[in-house]
Amino acid sequence: MPSEGGQRLVKIRVFRELMKNTNSHYLYGRRAVIEALNAGREIEKIFVQYGASGDVIEEIRMKARQKNIACSIADKMKFNDLERRIPLERGSSQGVIALTAMIEYVELFDLLDGSMAKTAKPLIIALDEITDPHNVGAIARSAECAGASGMILTIEHSSPITPATFKSAAGAMEFLPICKVDSLLVAIRNCKAAGFSVIGTDGLAEAMYTDSGLFDGPTILIIGSEGKGIRPAIRKECTTLIRIPMFGNVESLNASAAAAIIMFERAKQSE
Repeated sequence: MPSEGGQRLVKIRVFRELMKNTNSHYLYGRRAVIEALNAGREIEKIFVQYGASGDVIEEIRMKARQKNIACSIADKMKFNDLERRIPLERGSSQGVIALTAMIEYVELFDLLDGSMAKTAKPLIIALDEITDPHNVGAIARSAECAGASGMILTIEHSSPITPATFKSAAGAMEFLPICKVDSLLVAIRNCKAAGFSVIGTDGLAEAMYTDSGLFDGPTILIIGSEGKGIRPAIRKECTTLIRIPMFGNVESLNASAAAAIIMFERAKQSE
């Protein structure tokens, strides 16, 4: 067991390593990332360049799994683009970049209980595989402005909270509780068990987003990805499917635009 002085020296060493290899909200370098994991630093996501290998890489991936941190393999072009955007000198990352957590997430049941404590008809937004950080930020901004109680994201197959997300949210994430879950399907089932109805968007749905009574109780609104929409398994869990009518030649709206339209219609109905 290290002495108190020894523990302090270890913490100083870790801090110096992290600060040396920190750029805004990103950590880079194999040793810096492994030290951050060992020190319990809150990490949103780890990006590993395709082809990167070695004992430290395997240790990073193992610890990421243990801590339930998304670890993504990026091809060389995407990884180099990430290095440029941060920006970093090419190669200085040693094939590993970690995005540090920018917000403090809440647990699902805390989100549900807190929402119910504030209003009898809370609205929570759930994002199903929205991968564009700007869209996530724009949806969060609209959700906060429309009086939503919070937002549910998934650890895998969705955009992490990045500086671009924060910029698009324009301060909304300082006020909007956000929960991150392993499985949206399990989370939705838990929400239903807690008394929430679940509304999903579907271009072929019979119900319209303006129909009365849609938001008469606690509601989860699911917004699917622009390319695929809501996944079939999630769609089956929906209490109601609704659509926004299209009058032009384009088949669908941007996900953040569709979310805003529905959320403000709900706000209108709640007046």
